[in-house]
Amino acid sequence: MNSKISSLSPYSPEQLVAADQLLAPDWLLLPEGPRRGQAVLVVDGVFADVGPLAMLKSRYPAHQIQRLENMLLMPGFIDTHHHLSQSFGKGLVFGEPSEIFRRIWIPLEGSLDAELLYLTSKLAAFESLRGGFTTVCDAGTRSQEGVEAIAKAVHEVGMRCVLAKTCNDLQGEQVLDASRILMVADKHLSDWDNDPLITPSLAIPIPEIATDSTLRAVYQLCHEAGRVFQSHVNEHLVAVERSLERYGVRPLEHLHRAGALGPHALLAHATLLTPEELCLLRDSGASVSYNPVASAWKGNAVAQAHLMHCLGVPLGLGTDGTRGDAFRLLDAAESAQRFAHGLPVGDSVCGSGELWLNMGTQTAADVLGLGKVTGRIAKGLAADFLLVDLAVPELLPSWNLTWDLVRLANRDQIQAVVVQGKVRLWHGWPTDWDARELMRQVDALARDVVNQAPVHKVHPFPTVA
Repeated sequence: MNSKISSLSPYSPEQLVAADQLLAPDWLLLPEGPRRGQAVLVVDGVFADVGPLAMLKSRYPAHQIQRLENMLLMPGFIDTHHHLSQSFGKGLVFGEPSEIFRRIWIPLEGSLDAELLYLTSKLAAFESLRGGFTTVCDAGTRSQEGVEAIAKAVHEVGMRCVLAKTCNDLQGEQVLDASRILMVADKHLSDWDNDPLITPSLAIPIPEIATDSTLRAVYQLCHEAGRVFQSHVNEHLVAVERSLERYGVRPLEHLHRAGALGPHALLAHATLLTPEELCLLRDSGASVSYNPVASAWKGNAVAQAHLMHCLGVPLGLGTDGTRGDAFRLLDAAESAQRFAHGLPVGDSVCGSGELWLNMGTQTAADVLGLGKVTGRIAKGLAADFLLVDLAVPELLPSWNLTWDLVRLANRDQIQAVVVQGKVRLWHGWPTDWDARELMRQVDALARDVVNQAPVHKVHPFPTVA
């Protein structure tokens, strides 16, 4: 890194995205890895040009050069599995056994009116943006208020979102009107055609809450629209055993049998896969969201993410709404893989830092169908990027920046978060809306919401004297 060590920012948010200048950071994270001596030109929210600084200087002689000393300009992170409507209760899961969705999320989300759904989603989106995520994939809410409140929150925060509509037609023993569900699903896929931040998606949270015909039909809608079909599979042992008891197959096999396992499927967790299921997954073309923090907090196993990658299964990293911190997610992804699968066989590399960094950026964009929109610093793609301060003691001396980002980088190094060429956060705080007022609103309302919802915790909170 530059020998002149200074973390002070000699520029303003407006200067960072001015159209008449070249941004010249000390390091630029390109698809092939971190590189020095590079520059980018941002025009109308996209990377208009990317390349060696000398080359861009000759192409644009009238442009000023904004040198970003000791800074890394990198793609924004992408969270391939989130639940934006759960931020009021994320701390409720600590110490709880698996399948918390039955005891906590269904009761809590079902208690949210439109305003509360908007507030909880905006809080979650803000937290994600502070953690370096410029895109999140929301897996669908159980609130009856629909997705409009979530979309409003995402727009105000200014981040990109793959937004799912839930489409299950089984509710306990009751079979719902599938034709109406499919009509609403089809409308959802077309409602956001011209939205710059929202990409629609459909979800059936777990295979067992839909008939096979609806699983197949919802997947087919996504296939025809070129969108992502989301489902949670093989996350908990009890769910796998319940599926075997009820249907004679495991959840991933259930999707396959119903005709809902294919290239447009994005499967969250997939932690408990047999060798046969791994082969089925590989052959289907489906993608997986690897959620290592969720495994640590409430899971039964760690997904075989490195093996899946070697088999050619597309993977992205997901938080599952646990914490919106991208650098800690990278660390958890590599660490969990090493503890669960690397150490027993003496694998000291576990895919290398590059695998996990890519899984949080460019390959994450691919699994969401956004590879031609975001996830890379490349000409023609959206200017969704982070400016990361490298002048910190944790990164000195730096021998391999890729590994450093996975194991040593911190959220507090993020100086700016930019989405579509607009600075959304500057030193962790919004540039165009009052985040502290949002926090005051949440603090005043969230506790009452949780107390009034029919939530059941196996391990109750300690009594406060």
